Order: sequence, then C-alpha cells, then structure tokens
Amino acid sequence: MTHSPHANLSDIQPNSFVEGVYSLLNPQIGTTRAGKSYLKCLVRDASGEAAARQWTFDEKQLAELTSTGFVWIAGHSQLYNGQVQIILEQIKPMEVSEEEIRALLPTTKRDINEMFTELKTILGTLEHPAMKALADAYLADENLMANFRLAPAAMNLHHAWIGGLLEHTLQLLKLAEIMLPLYPQLNREIILMGLFLHDLGKTSELTWEKGFNYTTDGNLIGHIVRGAIWLQFKAAMASKESGQKLPTEVLRVLQHIIISHHGVPEFGAAKIPSTPEAVFIALLDNLDAKTQMVLTAAKREDDLTDDARGEFTDKVWSLDTRVYWKDPLKVS
Repeated sequence: MTHSPHANLSDIQPNSFVEGVYSLLNPQIGTTRAGKSYLKCLVRDASGEAAARQWTFDEKQLAELTSTGFVWIAGHSQLYNGQVQIILEQIKPMEVSEEEIRALLPTTKRDINEMFTELKTILGTLEHPAMKALADAYLADENLMANFRLAPAAMNLHHAWIGGLLEHTLQLLKLAEIMLPLYPQLNREIILMGLFLHDLGKTSELTWEKGFNYTTDGNLIGHIVRGAIWLQFKAAMASKESGQKLPTEVLRVLQHIIISHHGVPEFGAAKIPSTPEAVFIALLDNLDAKTQMVLTAAKREDDLTDDARGEFTDKVWSLDTRVYWKDPLKVS
C-alpha cells in the first residue's frame, strides 16, 4: 500500500501541524521529572531528520512500535535549542512499499551507477594478476555488489544514507590516488585493494529494508570480522578460478588492514595498524569519516541565518564538540 505524501522534514517550520509516514530512528524511553515514561526518538526521511517526543508513552508499546522501522505520526512542531522538534500526539508502526523506502530514508545525492562505474575503473588499473583476480571475484558476486551499491556506511555517524558505503569507498579510493604519488614507498595495489575491502562487511552488518539497523550477523560478528572471513574465501575462489594464487603474505596484510582499520581497540579494531599501508588506510578512513561528520552537522548547504539556528550546532558526540558551522569567507 502506498501512503499519501508527507511533508519533507527539512521544510517543516515551528508551530505547524505534522502528519505522515517517516523512518523511525533510535527510539528510547526517557523519564520526566515527575517520574513518568516518555518516548524520545528521531524521525527521518530523505530530506533530513528531526527529534520527536511523546510525553505520555507506555514502554510496553516500544517493541510493537519498532517492529517495522517506519511510523505514522501526527503532532505539532516547536523550536527547541534552535532546532525543530516534533511533539507527538499519535504514533504507530507502518508497513511501507519498496517504492516509498527511498523517500523515507536519506539517499546519496550522487548517481549510484556512475559511482560504481568509477570504482570499477579504478580497480581496473590493478596490475598484479592475483590482485586483479581477487578484485574480479568480488565484483562478480552480483548479490554482494547489489548490496554494496545500496548499503549505508553507518547507522548514524558518517555516510548514513542509501549508497553511503559506495560513496565513502569511492571517496577513499580517489583520495588515495591523489595522495599516493606523495608516498612512493607505499604499495599502491595493497592500498587500493585494502580500501575496497575494508568496509565491505557492512553489507552484512547493516540492514536498510526497515530503516537502518543492525542485522543478527552485525550484532554477533560485525563487519570487521565478517570482512576478514570473506577475504579468506574469496582469495581461495579467485585462485581456483583464475589460476593466480595470491601470495600468503599479501593475504595476511590485507586481512590485517581489515581488522585494524578502526585504528585502536577502543573503536573496534582487533589489532593496531602495524604496516605502512594499514596505518595509511586507517588514517585516510578516519579523515573521510570525520570530515563527512562535521559537514553533515554544519549543514552549510541549508543556507540558514544565525537567528534561525545560532552559531553552533548541538554537541556532536562522535566529534566531542559543538560545531561552528559558518564559513566566514562566504559572501552572503
């Protein structure tokens, strides 16, 4: 069933009525000063997201509310700390059609087909026969590549939109192509392959069919371990089909890149990056992730005035700071 159009969250103004179907994100039970339970969550569509609150809520209803990943809401908007917040009068779970998902989930602004073609072109420059065979083994996996084209790169932090994983991976490959001539001692092919593989496990870790969430595999295994396991099998498959065996030491350093690219155990790394290529990839990954986080928080493209939003954003917990969003050299 297709539902009637909803108002884009980016267009909602304070003191207006809000009704429609949205993606539900991070629902939690809070407690008022009077000791009563209330619902706090985010609602999201392709245009953006907004905080929402229902001040009277039975926490026993939470499981049913989150069963589909999408909700119909009715309420009114208000301005709170410079941001639009929705006070919910009604909220209930909703099933949505495949056609509606892209309107209800944030989606890359770039063309997915063009990005995937560009990524394949870069990987096509690999020269080592076994490395080419390995890349081809992944690219020939139609189901994996279909998920790779659509998966978000994260639940909330960076590139958290349909096509985000592809966008993030391509950005890293392009950054590497620009930077590698400055570091000729690094092995280009290991860098490019490591960047292509480092987050591929997120296609198994995350789901985007009912809003963004973790799969059972994501909760129990995670993308780092899953990616390292896949590499073992794909390398064996590529060797069998092409007759080009990936040297054992190359397989080992590629697995090391996958399990170490988060940098430190505190952020999920199984090992500290311990090869020149692993250090380079971990730093480059962090560069792109953090830069996208701050740009997403700054929302400079929204072109809002200081009066509408203040000079600083709310605290961005992943950056541990409030972001001064203005570009002081931009001509008004």
